[in-house]
Amino acid sequence: MDPAEAKELIALLREVRDAQKLQLERQAESIALQREQMAMVREQAERASRIQDRAEQLQARSAQVVGGARRALIVVLPILVLLIGYVSWLVLRFVLR
Repeated sequence: MDPAEAKELIALLREVRDAQKLQLERQAESIALQREQMAMVREQAERASRIQDRAEQLQARSAQVVGGARRALIVVLPILVLLIGYVSWLVLRFVLR
């Protein structure tokens, strides 16, 4: 191998080395970007989970309120019917006299 070929081979090896360094730098940047994106995805998933938990709590609370309203209606409605009947009886009693 003559000196010109050796110099050319060295130059080619340096180019390969430089290209590999550049490729490694780009891969490092890509991995860093992927890590950032993954962190954002995790954060969004945690946020969605918290929102879902909050929605479940609100639904449970509203179910309790509706249940209480139903029980109150079961108690109040018969009393209201009795009162209407009593007032009607009083009105008819005084009107028919």
